[in-house]
Amino acid sequence: MNVLVFDTDDKLNEAGANIISGIVQTSPRAVLGLATGGTPIGIYRQLAADFERGMFSFRNAVTFNLDEYVGLPEDHPESYHSYMRHHLFRHIDLPDAQAHLPNGNAADPRAECRRYDELIERHGQIDLQLLGLGHNGHIGFNEPAHALTKGTHVVELAEATRKANARYFLSLDEVPCQAITMGVGTILKAKKILLVVKGADKADIVAKALQGPITTDCPASLLQTHPNLIVLLDRAAAEKLG
Repeated sequence: MNVLVFDTDDKLNEAGANIISGIVQTSPRAVLGLATGGTPIGIYRQLAADFERGMFSFRNAVTFNLDEYVGLPEDHPESYHSYMRHHLFRHIDLPDAQAHLPNGNAADPRAECRRYDELIERHGQIDLQLLGLGHNGHIGFNEPAHALTKGTHVVELAEATRKANARYFLSLDEVPCQAITMGVGTILKAKKILLVVKGADKADIVAKALQGPITTDCPASLLQTHPNLIVLLDRAAAEKLG
């Protein structure tokens, strides 16, 4: 585990973007696992700016997003399809056919989960998986549980997760109750994992995830078992680390 702590948001975002662009520069056909939420926005903004400067191309890359809400139209402003288009895809040269997200409106969600896993398998191992960290230790939408699902699956979102995401909606009632998410097994298969966490409100869960016992009660703690984990933190998020 390589933990890096940054004094400014700009430096953290630049470091994250450099790690991702470095993978693409080294392996133009790289398979990237992408995340949503507030944390990666600055990294995506930096990637878009670097692309505009001609530093690299996503033309031959392939991306797989961690998750998508169930029942939210793809063109809804808070869908993760919309998020990715707004924050990254429309700013780079990644072909639409090479950008993959789960279909949260599939008639058969379980069949969609199988399709998504099979698609990932066909493209081989994910070269880099970008992750954020939920307040309850979730990664993707893998919520704390007695046992975690290995592959892509439908999950009931914890009330804490829905409340945390309610800031993006007009009210808590509008936040979907379910999502389709990659499983922890798929995440841990990635060659490299990049975990990015910001803010004092995440300090407790950062310490629990990185230095606490490995337990499904904190799904992010399973990242301690990964042989190539890079963690980017701001000072506030790193405050409780020993």
